[in-house]
Amino acid sequence: MIYGVLIQYSIEFNDLLVTTINIQNSMIMKKVSKILFALALVISMISCTKDDKNESSISAEEAGINAKIDIANDDVSNIVEEEEANTYSNTLNGRTTENGSTLAICATVTRVPAFGTLITPGTLVTKTIDFGTVGCLLNNGNFVKGKIIITFTYQPSATSHTITYTFDNFYHNGIQYIGNKIFTRVMTTATVSSPSHPIVTMNMDLIAIFPNGNTYTRIGQRVREIVEGIGTPAWNDNVYQVTGSWTTTYPNTTVQNSTITTPLLVKMSCVAVNKPLLVQGVITFVRNGNAATLDYGTGSCDNTALFTINGNVYTIVIGN
Repeated sequence: MIYGVLIQYSIEFNDLLVTTINIQNSMIMKKVSKILFALALVISMISCTKDDKNESSISAEEAGINAKIDIANDDVSNIVEEEEANTYSNTLNGRTTENGSTLAICATVTRVPAFGTLITPGTLVTKTIDFGTVGCLLNNGNFVKGKIIITFTYQPSATSHTITYTFDNFYHNGIQYIGNKIFTRVMTTATVSSPSHPIVTMNMDLIAIFPNGNTYTRIGQRVREIVEGIGTPAWNDNVYQVTGSWTTTYPNTTVQNSTITTPLLVKMSCVAVNKPLLVQGVITFVRNGNAATLDYGTGSCDNTALFTINGNVYTIVIGN
């Protein structure tokens, strides 16, 4: 009898011990779970803060990326304007013989209707500027390959010309550009102080794909007007003023607004020293309430610009 009672007490004690251990284990697991949850929450908060910071800040590296796209836009603008205008001045090969041309001799220009064919007003003209698959060095030192195809209606007496241009496997300094664009050239009315000259509006809706695969989308407008060299036979004394604004969508879908707050100056004489043609003016960037500026300088043919954010100034190298 006593032996049976002892066995019963032993069983009950073991059950109590197991129950106690289970309770303690349960409490420990709850504490561990709370600790792990808190740790995950902290990591999540740190991660979100880091992401928010990256999306809201503007870096000097990104300013350099914007500058590369700006230079490509200006080269394309020069080439398209030059090739459309040459249709009226050179019916043999569509090239300019003047100094300061952006287009290099290594580019092949074809036309429909073919060169040498008489074009009558109202005729649809297509010109293909082919830089080849290996590539071609422009007169300003920038490297391009692929094709730019421009289409317009031949109207020699019109004061407004609209040109559509398309990229065909086109690369500028290793960056691929995709998209269809509209380009408008309007001739001003001559005055006593200024002869008639073109004002060119470039409507941008393009995609830039960098060699590392990063893709940037730019939508907006740039307006360019010649302010020096009007009426002279050469192109290399021309200076253009550029205004405008656009948005750029980055690979992480962050959208940045850019505005030319001090007109940019494009100096064609910089072609002679193979330097970027953008030599002066300021672009202001705004992203999530944060602002920064990119200052192209005071007009000298160099390849640097000053990027300023939060009072800090960085020198960045632009160009090819």
